[in-house]
Amino acid sequence: MAAPPEKTLKNLAGKWVMNKTLSDDTDRILQMQGVGWFYRRAIALATITLTVTEYTKDDLTHIDISQVATPGGITSVENRTLDWEYHDHTDKIFGKVKGKSRWVKLGDVDDDEFLKTGFDDLEGEHVQSYVESDGGGWTADQVWGFEILDGKRYYVRHVVVRKGDDWKLARLVYDFKE
Repeated sequence: MAAPPEKTLKNLAGKWVMNKTLSDDTDRILQMQGVGWFYRRAIALATITLTVTEYTKDDLTHIDISQVATPGGITSVENRTLDWEYHDHTDKIFGKVKGKSRWVKLGDVDDDEFLKTGFDDLEGEHVQSYVESDGGGWTADQVWGFEILDGKRYYVRHVVVRKGDDWKLARLVYDFKE
């Protein structure tokens, strides 16, 4: 189901399921990030569900996401504090990483134009999340927002992954479940 109007980046709480029909293929990106063939295949065949909790603590927005691929039970956790400070994290799929996240206007995103295009709100604040692999040699930059696709509004992440001189792009689209 498309995102209801009350769902915004300041109110993402709930369950979101990746819409694989509208999303770009992630295999090339996952391969660049060092994810093995078995996990990539399982992710390609699985339903990816995000359970999002969003709250404010000490005047900072926190977005905690539990991601589950079913069947298979491959899980990962994405806990973000929107303070644009690095936070270390170890993930069983991506290994040791450090990341930072923030509220950002699209005009302040310095990176690839792909990260800034297509959103239904071009003037408001979006979430930017940047991750560096510890030892994997890759970085991932994401901008989150909402897009109108096929006449419906969806939660979307634009992702650019870089490793050396190579880079890959993907748009990830999510249906609101509950």
